[in-house]
Amino acid sequence: MTPDPELADLISDLRKWSAKNPPLEMRRVTMDAAEAALPLPAGIVASPWRSGSIGGMLLANEGGAKGRIILFLHGGGFVMGSPKSHRNLAAALALAARSDALLVDYRLAPEHPFPAGLNDAVDAYAKLLETFDPKGIAVVGDSAGGGLAVSTVMAARGRGLPLPAALVCLSPWLDLTCSPPTPRELERIDDPIVSSTALAEYAAAYCNGASPTDPLISPVFADLANFPPTLVQVGAGEVLLRDSIRLSAAVRDTPFTLEIEPGLPHVWQWFSHRLGRARTSNARIGAFLDGLLR
Repeated sequence: MTPDPELADLISDLRKWSAKNPPLEMRRVTMDAAEAALPLPAGIVASPWRSGSIGGMLLANEGGAKGRIILFLHGGGFVMGSPKSHRNLAAALALAARSDALLVDYRLAPEHPFPAGLNDAVDAYAKLLETFDPKGIAVVGDSAGGGLAVSTVMAARGRGLPLPAALVCLSPWLDLTCSPPTPRELERIDDPIVSSTALAEYAAAYCNGASPTDPLISPVFADLANFPPTLVQVGAGEVLLRDSIRLSAAVRDTPFTLEIEPGLPHVWQWFSHRLGRARTSNARIGAFLDGLLR
């Protein structure tokens, strides 16, 4: 593959940031501040959103098709991240899918462990169903938010709610048992962002004594038959690649697309402001959603 200077510069910066390993509160601040420095793309208007105790950010796409919305669940290991940190990624996907987007400010661990964040996500989905046909709703999440997206669809089905038209997971975290990589996996892992040590820390905070094999915590342990059409994108060198492969085995009787990208870091789609391959991936996600949302 031809060397990509954009990608090399990005990975270098990510390694420098990860090496700092600041306290959680500083990581939260830094994550929000990085995105806040980027202007929203033209055609997207942001406004606060609230339903009872649940807050969020609504992104209205001025050129979008009526009756479409993405329920976006941000990543951050269940302990950090917010609508602020992920608004540009959600906006890029909304533009590509000709859709609006709702970013849910779900509660975070360790202050609010499982099932607080999941309950917020499912309640937000139920609220959208009061206005939107489920055929016009997609559930999308990255990293921990990708796992939460799968759990949200599972929990919604458990409540008897109609399922969304589509599900998209970006580098999802789907197994919080944090079993160590095998020797063969160690040979291919080259992840500048995620480490097994950090995952174990975040999992302990989120589970807070609950079993990490609970399917609503770790969806790879669930029977995911007859799920919505699903797209997963993950990097070939990621610590979490195994999670996506296991999800492909858990999903049955459902159109499922797994895209494994060489050389790309965890949730590279977030970096569309500096990485051409991120823009290409986001365009593919948009085309997937545009073909399913009604």
